[in-house]
Amino acid sequence: MAPQPLSTLQSLLNDALAETPPGRSVWVALSGGLDSCLLVTLAAMVGKQANRCVRAVHINHGLQAAAETFEAHSRALCERLNVPLTVVNVTVAVQGQGIEAAARNARYEAFYATLASGDALWLAQHQDDQAETFLLAALRGSGLRGLVGMPYRRESQGITLVRPWLSARRAELDAAARSLALTWCEDPTNSDISFDRNRLRHRVLPEIQERWPGAARALANSAAHAYEADAVLGEYVAAELAGLMSNDGQVDVDALNRCSRPRQRLLVRALCQQQGLPPPPQKRLESLLEQLTAKASAEVCVEWPGVQARLWRQRLYVMTKFESLPPWDVFWDGQTPLETPLGRLGWQVACSQRLRVAWRKGGEVIQLPGRGRRDLKRLLQEASVPPWERERLVVVMQAGACIGVISPPERLLWQAEGVEFTPQPLPA
Repeated sequence: MAPQPLSTLQSLLNDALAETPPGRSVWVALSGGLDSCLLVTLAAMVGKQANRCVRAVHINHGLQAAAETFEAHSRALCERLNVPLTVVNVTVAVQGQGIEAAARNARYEAFYATLASGDALWLAQHQDDQAETFLLAALRGSGLRGLVGMPYRRESQGITLVRPWLSARRAELDAAARSLALTWCEDPTNSDISFDRNRLRHRVLPEIQERWPGAARALANSAAHAYEADAVLGEYVAAELAGLMSNDGQVDVDALNRCSRPRQRLLVRALCQQQGLPPPPQKRLESLLEQLTAKASAEVCVEWPGVQARLWRQRLYVMTKFESLPPWDVFWDGQTPLETPLGRLGWQVACSQRLRVAWRKGGEVIQLPGRGRRDLKRLLQEASVPPWERERLVVVMQAGACIGVISPPERLLWQAEGVEFTPQPLPA
């Protein structure tokens, strides 16, 4: 006799609970809909049996009139289950992205801010959700990384995201919820087929599953195969990327140019991932790769949202986009902690007169111990300080003479002869 949906779902939660180290809190993301209400209900059961505390977190996006109803239902359910509930109100900022993506980003930021490092967050997505995700990615022309769908388990910003029911069908969750006479809230937007996922769910997938009854499982399996292939490919590309790194930790452009174009694409995306940056859109990526053969003296900059990729001296730099610096020119006694637009300076200097501190403007000269008067521009070139970093340097002046150059907040590049800069601890 086949196991009943309720016992199957409980078994999956017991497996997920066994993977969570003792002493770590288990949280359930509770929206108030069927899937998450069932998840918190069964999680409370298995937690009680294992003598483990289960908590819940509800994110109120405030995007629809029903938001307060969802919150009230979540509070009432957790009170009946004796599950501690944390409610977080968020503001969803669209800023050039779709409302669904913006809400998701706000939701996850709230999760990261609420849970303690090491905690686990259980999410109620299931096999049908995975099938929809795979189809959406394919319809958007995603590559292998986009087709992996939602992983069963993922570490992110110190917490562990777990989807215990990825192997379960939506119908199983529905049957289990009804067997428990569970109540939940229906999101009024779920029937709005102007949203891509809803159109797939209500119009496309039913047609597919009528012809291929195992379609949801097959699509979810394809996502699992893509995930495995992407993981293996990631191991290879990480090793290759390490071999392309120069001594200064940047990518050697000459070495990158010896790779085929598909490998270049893969390596640049992997570089972004290693640095926690979003990968470039296809057109931006192709623009960057086209400029890999630029002259060594050229300064190339390719930007996409939040990121800058620069080529300089045959090195590829990928970094968070610099914000424009505000005008800044202040006097300093050399001892009082000095706040700059780039953070508090981590240095003090004994001096008999007031100092002037400002951004580097050009033309500065410093008297170095044993080296005499040196032009700061030449020193920066000799030290291979990238051009975009030179304008963000702090110059310390005394009586019109440069006595120190600092890359804020705490890297001292040069100090003048007869001057002693002393490190000071920065606030944690």
